[in-house]
Amino acid sequence: MSSFTALDVPPQNGRTVVITGANSGIGKATAQVFAARGARVVMAVRNLAKGQAAAATMTGAVEVRELDLADLSSVRAFAHHLTEPIDLLINNAGLSLPPLSRTADGFEMQFGTNHLGHFALTNRLLPQIRDRVVTVASLGHLIGSIDFTDLNWERKPYRPNPAYGQSKLANLLFTIELQRRLERAGSPVLSTAAHPGISATNLMRSEKQSLRFRAGKAVLGRIAQREADGALPTLYAATADIPGDSYAGPSRLCGMRGAPELTGRAAKARDTTVARKLWEVSEELTGVTFPFETVSRKEKP
Repeated sequence: MSSFTALDVPPQNGRTVVITGANSGIGKATAQVFAARGARVVMAVRNLAKGQAAAATMTGAVEVRELDLADLSSVRAFAHHLTEPIDLLINNAGLSLPPLSRTADGFEMQFGTNHLGHFALTNRLLPQIRDRVVTVASLGHLIGSIDFTDLNWERKPYRPNPAYGQSKLANLLFTIELQRRLERAGSPVLSTAAHPGISATNLMRSEKQSLRFRAGKAVLGRIAQREADGALPTLYAATADIPGDSYAGPSRLCGMRGAPELTGRAAKARDTTVARKLWEVSEELTGVTFPFETVSRKEKP
């Protein structure tokens, strides 16, 4: 069984780490560890004031930059102004279970933020990334399915839980297809993923909180582990000696708590055919494409 702790994160001096959603929850806990270990941490946050307040609690080289993943123009502007080399990109930000709402570009909010925003950000920054892309997924992928006929819930009745599951399944399909494309391009960059188990964060947020929403959040609060512990799978996926397309999660209580280790995922999260189709559709929706040419080789069936 794994015994990985934050103390196992190697020195990060001279390295730059970009973390989305780093002003709270496991994103903040992740940023604190990397900053303490000597990295230059770029906190990519939606609310600058909250980001600056969080940064003030950290030691080391920390800077705050505005990024709204629910607005592709914000993603474009963030990437345009971040021109220096990046060692680690940690796609951490996300939200879950809001009422039906839409991003600035008209996407269903969970799919648009959790998947499409990070898809566009990663591909825009990829030429500058030197080490690894870590995407934070969720046990919620187990209830997800990719509905290519209505990805943005424009025709069928909106259901927050399945919508969240779709966005988290998309995170894992993105991870596997990104790794495939990186390998075909001859890039040394790795694509990995992690999930925090059940962690006490403010991921579940909504302007209009229903009784069901509040009850679900209360139950999760009782069984959740600390934010610092929830960040450990991300730290493991970012720094451990593991292969591309690895997925890290807590080792105990069916993946809900405990030290991180490599873990399994649902068969639908390993479907390379769906992963490739989702990538192509995501390119069409965002207007952002994979930035590298691939090495010519015969595709595996």
